[in-house]
Amino acid sequence: MTRLFIIVSFLFYSCSDNNVNTYNTIIPKPVHQSIKEGFFNLSEKTEVIFDSTFENEASYVKSELLINYGKNKNVIQLIKNKSLKEEEYLLSISKNKILIEASTAKGQMHGIQSIRQLIPRKTKNNPTKILIKCMEIHDYPKFKWRGLLLDCCRHFMEKDFVKKYIDLLAYHKMNVLHWHLTEDQGWRIEIDKYPKLTEIGAWRKDKNGDLYGGYYSKEDIREIVGYAKSRHIEIIPEIELPGHSIAAIASYPNLSCTGEKINVETDWGVFKDIYCAGEDSVFTFLEGVLSEVVELFPSKYIHIGGDEAPKYRWENCSKCQKRILENKLKDEHELQSYFIQRIEKFLAKKGKKIIGWDEIIEGGIPENAVVQSWRGTQGGITAAENQHYAIMSPTSHCYFDYDLEAINLEKVYSFSPIPNDLDTIYHKYILGGECNMWSERAPQEKVDSKVFPRILAMSEVLWGEKEDNYDDFLKRVEKHYLKLEYLGVKYGYEKTPIKFTSNFNNDRFEIKIDKGNKNMNIIYQINDNSWQEYKKPINLYNSAKLNAKEKNSKIKEAAFKSLEINFHKGLGKKTIYNTHYNDSYQGSGNNSLINGISGSQLNFRDGQWQGFFGKNVDIVIDLEETTSFNELKTSFFQYHLSWILIPKSVEYLISDDGINYTSIYKSKNICNPMKEGKFKEHFVFNKNYSARYVRVIAENYGFLPEEHPAAGAKSWLFIDEFIIK
Repeated sequence: MTRLFIIVSFLFYSCSDNNVNTYNTIIPKPVHQSIKEGFFNLSEKTEVIFDSTFENEASYVKSELLINYGKNKNVIQLIKNKSLKEEEYLLSISKNKILIEASTAKGQMHGIQSIRQLIPRKTKNNPTKILIKCMEIHDYPKFKWRGLLLDCCRHFMEKDFVKKYIDLLAYHKMNVLHWHLTEDQGWRIEIDKYPKLTEIGAWRKDKNGDLYGGYYSKEDIREIVGYAKSRHIEIIPEIELPGHSIAAIASYPNLSCTGEKINVETDWGVFKDIYCAGEDSVFTFLEGVLSEVVELFPSKYIHIGGDEAPKYRWENCSKCQKRILENKLKDEHELQSYFIQRIEKFLAKKGKKIIGWDEIIEGGIPENAVVQSWRGTQGGITAAENQHYAIMSPTSHCYFDYDLEAINLEKVYSFSPIPNDLDTIYHKYILGGECNMWSERAPQEKVDSKVFPRILAMSEVLWGEKEDNYDDFLKRVEKHYLKLEYLGVKYGYEKTPIKFTSNFNNDRFEIKIDKGNKNMNIIYQINDNSWQEYKKPINLYNSAKLNAKEKNSKIKEAAFKSLEINFHKGLGKKTIYNTHYNDSYQGSGNNSLINGISGSQLNFRDGQWQGFFGKNVDIVIDLEETTSFNELKTSFFQYHLSWILIPKSVEYLISDDGINYTSIYKSKNICNPMKEGKFKEHFVFNKNYSARYVRVIAENYGFLPEEHPAAGAKSWLFIDEFIIK
C-alpha cells in the first residue's frame, strides 16, 4: 500500500446554503445505489491509501486535491478486487472511510468520478467542512463504446480545449474521443513525410479574405494522447478517405483524378474531388500518412471515414475505370469497397482495425471493419447481422451540431443503441454509441452549448441503466448545472429556447410560447407592432408574423424566434400523398402542409419543411367540398451545399372527383441550381377557380449538375405550406 494525504481543491461553487443532499445527482445514474446513515467528512486531514496498481489514479486524485501531511483515521482507499469486471467498481462511503474496489484502473477512475460528483457545495459558515453522504454503490456500464466525436477540421480547436473535453468525458464516465483530424476544410495532423499537408492543407482563406486554420504537431498529439490515457479515454483518430479529402488534394494535386490545382475548401458540404482510386501513388501516399498516424495513436482502431464520396470523378476517370475492369468490379461502389479493403489490409499489417461510416457497407463490408451507423440505424443492423461490430450514432438522436428543434435533451435521452428490430442474437455486436459534434456551424466558443447538456443524456444512455424516467433524469440535470459551471462549461438549453405551439380552432390560431428555461422572460411582437410581455396564449385572427425573444438574458446568448401564420382555405384539411416524404424530414407529419405555419427562410430542419429525396412532390389537398379560390402558393427551399434544390417545374391541377385532374398552371424554375446561400422561392398562381381537390406536382431537379461539388448525386426537394386562398 502507498499513502497520500489530501485536502479538497475543487470545492464546488460558493453558496450560502449547506447542501449535502447531492447523493442523488450522479450522471450517469449508478446501477445500484443505497443510502446509509451519516456523512463522511472530507477535510485537510483526509488520507488516501492505494494499491500500487492504481498509482496513476492516486495521482489523478492528487491533481484534484491539495496535498497535506498528517495522519488521520479518515481515509480514502483504492483497493484491487480481481473478481470485478473491467469497468466495474464498488464504492462504499462510511463515516470514516471511502473505499473504492475495482479490478482495473478504469474501474477505479469511474469510482473516483462518482466521488467528485458527490462532493457538495462549500458554505460560507463552514468552508472547509465537506460532507459526503454515506452510501453503497455497485456500478458498471452496459456498453463498451461510449464516445464523442470532436470535429477539429471545420473549425480548429485548441490543444487545451481538447484536453478539457477529455476531462469532461471522464467525469461523465464516457471512454472514447473520436478525433476528426482531416477534412475538405482543413488537415490538422502533422505528417513528416508530407509537410505540405500542414503548410497548405491546414489553412484556408475565408470569404472575408482572412487566413484561418491550425494543426496539431506530433508533440501536441503525443501530449493529448498521454493526457487521455491518464484519464482512461481512448482516442480514435479519423483520417478521411476516399472523400472529404480536398485539403490533402489542395496540398498534393496529383492525388486527384484530374491533377488540377484546387484550394482548401471554405464552404460546407460534399465535394466531387476525392482521392483517385485508379492511381497507385494515392495508396502510397495514404500508407505513408497512416504509418505515421499509427505510431502516434496506441488505439487498436483507426477511423478511415468512407462516407459521402461522390463517384462523379471516378465515373469520368480512365484510371479508375481501368481499375474497375482489371479487378472485375461491378461499379464505382465496388471500387470504393476495393479502396477501403486495400487500406484495411495495410492497417491490419500494422496491427490496427478500421472503423468506417456505414457507406463502407456498399460494395461489401471489409473483412474486419467496424461500422459506424449514421444514416439511421440500418447500417448498424446490416453490420451486426453479418457479424461485424457496430457503433450507433444516427443523425436522428446523436448529431449535436443539429439545433434543439431537431434534437433536444429529451430526444437524446430516448435513444437506444440497440435497434428494436435487431434480433437478440446479434445484440452482442452493438458496441455502443457516439454523439457527434460536427463543427461546420460551431466554432470552439459554441461547442459547449451544443454538447451540454445533451451529452449528459447520452452518457446515461450508453452507461445502460436508463430507466425511461425523464423527469427523474431532468431533476439530476438541474442539480448538475452547478457542477458544470464550476468546470467552466458554458452549457446551452435543454430544449428549443423559444417554441411556438399552435392550435387552429374555427376562426383563430391560439399560440402558446414554451420556454427552454423556466427562468426566461419572454416578450413578443405581432407584425411590426410594439413588444409586449408574454403572460398567456396569443390569439390571432388573421395572417401575421409573430416574433418572440428573451428579455435581459444573463446566463446564455439571448434567444429569438419568428413564426409566420397563414390563414387559408386548406387549413386542417386532408392531405393525400401520391409520393411520400422522407422519414428524416417529415415536418409535423401528414398535416404539415396545411397547418398554417410557414417554414423558416434559413433552417430546413425547423419541423415545418418536408423533404423528398430523388423524387417529385405529388400532393393533393382534399377541401371536402367544392370551394372557390383565387390564389395557390407553394414554397420550396434551396441550399445547394446540402443538395437541396428548387424544383425544375411546379404544376397546379384541380379535380371535382379526385380522379380526373385538369392542369391550370405550370411554371418552369429559372433559379440557378448553384445559387449561393439558403433561401426559399415561392410559386404563386392567381386566378379564380372552384374545385374540391387541389394538386401540386413539383418536379425534382434530379441529379446534381456537373458544376455541383457532388455532381451526379440525387437531389433533395423541400416544401412547406400549401396555401389556398
